[in-house]
Amino acid sequence: MGQNNFQKIKEKIGRGGIKLDNDEHSRIRVAKKDYRRVLIHNAPYIFTCDENDKLRARENYSLIIEDGIIKTVAPSAEIQPDEKDFDLVYDAGLRGGIVITPGLINAHAHPPMYLLRSAMMLDEGEAVDQTIAAMPAWERAMTDEDNLVSAIGDLTEEQKYGITRTLSHHAVFEANEEAAKITGHNLINAVSAASNTHPENSPALIEKLVKDKDGHSSQIAIAVHYLHKAKPEILKEIKKLVDKHNLLFTCHLAESENVARECKKIHGKSEVDVLEKYGLLNDKTIVSHAIYLSKKEIRKLADAKVGIVHLPTSNTIHKSGTFPLWQYYDAGAQYRIALGTDSVVSKSQLDLLSEAYQTRLTHLYSRTVKFGSLFKMMTINAARIMHLPNAGKIMPGFEADLAFWKLKDRGCIPYDKDNPVSLIGNIITHNSRTVRDLMINGRFVIKERRHLLVNESKLLELLQEKHMEMRKRVKNG
Repeated sequence: MGQNNFQKIKEKIGRGGIKLDNDEHSRIRVAKKDYRRVLIHNAPYIFTCDENDKLRARENYSLIIEDGIIKTVAPSAEIQPDEKDFDLVYDAGLRGGIVITPGLINAHAHPPMYLLRSAMMLDEGEAVDQTIAAMPAWERAMTDEDNLVSAIGDLTEEQKYGITRTLSHHAVFEANEEAAKITGHNLINAVSAASNTHPENSPALIEKLVKDKDGHSSQIAIAVHYLHKAKPEILKEIKKLVDKHNLLFTCHLAESENVARECKKIHGKSEVDVLEKYGLLNDKTIVSHAIYLSKKEIRKLADAKVGIVHLPTSNTIHKSGTFPLWQYYDAGAQYRIALGTDSVVSKSQLDLLSEAYQTRLTHLYSRTVKFGSLFKMMTINAARIMHLPNAGKIMPGFEADLAFWKLKDRGCIPYDKDNPVSLIGNIITHNSRTVRDLMINGRFVIKERRHLLVNESKLLELLQEKHMEMRKRVKNG
């Protein structure tokens, strides 16, 4: 994408147009515009997993953040703040208070597909979902500008639902990279090394991106859509890149019976055996869906510490099947299961809380997935499989990625005050709403449910314009 095209999009969506301390109702007091030292004070509840990965409710706690890193987590009574010591003070105790959680981590998404919302009807499929077959034609009709606008639309929607970090799986790199810069998002940018929609993609492209990584804000990773789409020589090159540059590798795995059959037809082996053959059955690999596998194959994934991304809504919409969650638990892989939004073609809204609730509903008739387990899937499990040791918790030394949820809210109240963890159950079950505020890397990206970096009204206008232009190109085919 040319710099001129990027600049044109950036000028169209402008800035968010809202100041951090712009009114008397703001919880934020700013001493310096370029704030580095931040106090989050008087939070009624902070929910996080502790050093032993146990979910904890911290009541009446405060945080001190410096240069994007959490330095202090302590009872509010122990902190007597002199506001002169801080560049920014956020009073989390005002007007009913704020519940603070780690920013949620989305382990599987396709940001440049946002423009496809409403492009393909989700009820067309009979025995086989036709949207998957139709997708490449729509994606090929998208321009570089479309991909950028689409990715901005996707990431800003994710952020409004409390997501601060995303693993993107797509064929394009630059659109995601620029979108992450514009929105302030933490992005793992996994680029397909073999793509039907972008046949120019190759392992050599990944190598080039890695060499230029100092100029990138997103973290480079490598992907293939399905293993049967990648020739043996491609998989061998992927293994070399993973080892040489310490990259994450991701793919869709055993998403449907047809995909499983195609892999055996082309490679002569099951998908798990293909990963093993080419040295990709390890903890640097993250697989999504992972439905049609034997108990032996699930055990292999567990023993190799492969990351697993559960996508129950997508699996239901596309009639893919039911993820064998309890077989993964029995194999000891429960600590490496995370959740993803997939795309707008596979989910009504890009929200992990509703995905957690769907997980609970999907598997309810076998055993009950505890709310604490769902919380971990959205935080520490995702951080674990992405090799992010300083993400997913609210503890000293961790990155200041924080979601601020309004406590005096229909989704939170009433709750059991004698058992504050019940609030997590409420937030997952009833609170699929937007965050009140959102912090990424110690900087506020959303304030009072409004984006600080993107003018959402202009963005929505541009999304609509680009969507209709894309429809015309597809129609004229």
